[in-house]
Amino acid sequence: MNKKAKWYKRLISFLKDVRAELKKVTWPSRNEVYSTTIVVIIATVFFGLYLYFMDLIFSWVLNQIRGLFG
Repeated sequence: MNKKAKWYKRLISFLKDVRAELKKVTWPSRNEVYSTTIVVIIATVFFGLYLYFMDLIFSWVLNQIRGLFG
């Protein structure tokens, strides 16, 4: 029974510490979240398209090389 009481006290202490640390966090504003989300979406689309077209180009080049030696 003693171990359960110690475990319970440690859990309560941990949760109090978590709450205290969360109060110290500087949360971003709605505009900051919106702006960074737009940047991430644009960057993801750009790099996705870039990798897609690079894959097409490299596939075409490899097929041309295979055609020469195959």
